[in-house]
Amino acid sequence: MKDVAERKAQLVARLGDLTSRLTQIDAELDSHNNPDWEELAVEREGDEVLESMGVSGQQEIKMIEAALQRIETGEYGFCMTCGDQISEERLDVLPFTPFCKTCAK
Repeated sequence: MKDVAERKAQLVARLGDLTSRLTQIDAELDSHNNPDWEELAVEREGDEVLESMGVSGQQEIKMIEAALQRIETGEYGFCMTCGDQISEERLDVLPFTPFCKTCAK
């Protein structure tokens, strides 16, 4: 059973990883300046995937920041809908989740 400090460390580490990844994605998206149209088209093919990864990363960052805020207010680990405690197993898989298994359905 992990305590709140371990969960917080896990969330902060993941936040750092995501922030680094988003910085790399932004740099890659901004790097396409090839004057050759064919080369530029090839470079841009992967942009949709990168943009999707960026959006997904931004959403996860928001969820992690919300979880860190719940830790600070003492609400972490409790369902935001019903108030029941979220299972350790669920927090192991989704440490930023604000909902118990029942309310998430």
